[in-house]
Amino acid sequence: MIPATYPPKDEIARLAARALLEIKAVHFNAATPFTLASGLPSPTYIDCRKLISYPRIRSTLMDFLAVTVMREAGFEAFDSIAGGETAGIPFAALVAERLALPMTYVRKKPKGYGRNARIEGVMTEGQRVLLVEDLTTDGGSKLSFVDAIRETGATCGHTAVIFSYGIFEGTEARLAAHGVTLHHLCTWWDVLAEARSRGTFDAATLTEVERFLQAPRAWQDARKPA
Repeated sequence: MIPATYPPKDEIARLAARALLEIKAVHFNAATPFTLASGLPSPTYIDCRKLISYPRIRSTLMDFLAVTVMREAGFEAFDSIAGGETAGIPFAALVAERLALPMTYVRKKPKGYGRNARIEGVMTEGQRVLLVEDLTTDGGSKLSFVDAIRETGATCGHTAVIFSYGIFEGTEARLAAHGVTLHHLCTWWDVLAEARSRGTFDAATLTEVERFLQAPRAWQDARKPA
């Protein structure tokens, strides 16, 4: 069902952050930083995949994502929804259901046999496709999915995520240079504010997380392995 209610954007951000904290998808550890896929350290880590196991929160956030896209891109802006392998697939299916649209998914690379396809499902020339993912850090990983969609003759000018890091300069500009607009529910700043409001982590941890959010590259450079 297409959602009919439209909470203000700042309330969506607050509630999304609260939901992620409630299911413990958010991890802060300043003493022993996490190692990201890039190999760089971070006092923050988020696992949006956990959402699929919490039906009430999952449903609410998918409603929020659907209304965010309709509000910011338009009610009839898309013909199809595509999920990015792997984390984006369940969320793309849920958004497609709400918007009553077909759904496909995009592989990170060709599977290496059979049709050697990157697009699974039916995507046709001229379709306007919304790419759905769980999150974005600096926007770079989205570009490969967008290019695979465009190679079919479809268009892809928008990507929607539950969570955007919101701390790396140039993320939206990088996507815009590729002809893509980013839509998101919340960022690390929203999560930090809600964590402080709810007392989810101790003050020292939250202070160090804020230092990281204010200057992530400098924080990482000072702590990366020699």
